[in-house]
Amino acid sequence: MRRLVLQPEEAMPWHVDPHHRVSVVLTDSLMRIEYMDGGDPLTIRVTAGQTDWDEPTDRPHRGVNAGSVPHEEITIFLLDHPGATPQPRA
Repeated sequence: MRRLVLQPEEAMPWHVDPHHRVSVVLTDSLMRIEYMDGGDPLTIRVTAGQTDWDEPTDRPHRGVNAGSVPHEEITIFLLDHPGATPQPRA
């Protein structure tokens, strides 16, 4: 489990998501998903209490807080073996 706080315009490191996960958003915010391969970014407005099931992906990307307030979420990673890295850096 991880609690993530991103300040406005702060970005996560580039990474992949090899595991299923459940995310619970704690604050209303605007997130932008950027792709390392230069694909069109995806901007998503999220709301406090929003819960999402996320499928694994090997496409390198990062989340960026595109809003004006801190973004907070809790993520539960369903790891497939002890010691697995939830979001390996790309």
